[in-house]
Amino acid sequence: MLLTSCSVSRTADLLALSQPSVSASLKRLRDIFSDPLLVRSGTHMVMTERGAALLPVITQILDEISLAVAPGEVFDPASSQRRLRIVAANCFAPFFLPRLSELIRNAAPRIVIDYCSMEPESELMNGLEGGEIDLVIGNWPALPERLRFTPLLTAEIVCVVRIGHPLAQVRALDLKTYLTLDHISPTPWSVAAWSPIDGRLRELHLQRRIAVSVPEYTIAPSMLARTDLVFTTGRPFAQHLASSMPLVLLAAPPELGRMRFHMLWHERSHNSRQGRWLRDIVRRVAREIVRFNGLAGQSLEVAEMETAEIG
Repeated sequence: MLLTSCSVSRTADLLALSQPSVSASLKRLRDIFSDPLLVRSGTHMVMTERGAALLPVITQILDEISLAVAPGEVFDPASSQRRLRIVAANCFAPFFLPRLSELIRNAAPRIVIDYCSMEPESELMNGLEGGEIDLVIGNWPALPERLRFTPLLTAEIVCVVRIGHPLAQVRALDLKTYLTLDHISPTPWSVAAWSPIDGRLRELHLQRRIAVSVPEYTIAPSMLARTDLVFTTGRPFAQHLASSMPLVLLAAPPELGRMRFHMLWHERSHNSRQGRWLRDIVRRVAREIVRFNGLAGQSLEVAEMETAEIG
C-alpha cells in the first residue's frame, strides 16, 4: 500500500491506522530491504528504483495468494453468457472502447457489454456495491476512497479551437488567458469535481467560464467549428477530433498537469475471476494504445504503477 500510494497519510487512511504506526512500518521495511523505498521529491514522495522493482513482484505474490484462497468460482469466457456493465468517460469512445470491445468479443463472444456514461458518485457507488456495475474507467482527479483502482495511462492536456479562432496561431495558452476564454465542457458545473479540468482548477482555487455544457463529447466538434469556444481534453481524443474537422490543437496551461486515466472497481469483485479477466483486458488495451501512440510520436504514457491494484 505504501508503494502504490506513495503516501504515509494516504496509507494510514486506507488501512484505518495511525500515521505514526505506518511510519514505523515504513522504517521496518526500509531495514528489511536495505533501501529507503520512498523518498521525498518536493511536496510528495516517489519510489526509489528498488521500490519500483519490488512493486510488481509483491503485487504478483499477493494476487497469487488471493487466487489460492478465493472460492472456486467458475468462469469460462468462451461459454459465459454474462452481461458486463462498464461505466466509461465519453472521451474513451473513439480510441479505447472499440479495441476493448474487440478483445472481449474475441475471447467471450456470448457476453453482452453495456457501456454507460458517467453517473453521480452516489449512483456509481451503489451500482458497484450492488454488482450492477462491473467496472468504471474514468479520468477525474479525485478518486473515491472506498474503491480499488489501477492507474492506466496519462496523456498531455491540450485545447481545441477552430482554425479561424483568434488564438489559433498561438502555440500554447497561459493560465491567465485560459481563464478569460469561453469554454465548452461535457461535464455540467454541478458535478465539476468529476471533471479532470474543473476538478484540477478547484484544487488551484480557480474557476473557468463554462459557456456551454453538452451531454456527449461527439457534440463538441461541430460547436467548436462554428464558435470561438475552447474545448480542453486529452491529446488522444483531441487528435481524433482534429483528424476529421477544421480544428487546431494548442498546448494547455502547464498548471493543469496531465490527464490521468484510471480503472476502478469495488472490493466485492476484487477476487472474482471474471473481474480479474476483465481488468487484465483493460490493461492490455492501455498498453497497446501507449505503444501505438509512442510510434506515432504522441505524448502518451503508461501510468506509474499500472499493474498495481490499489485498495
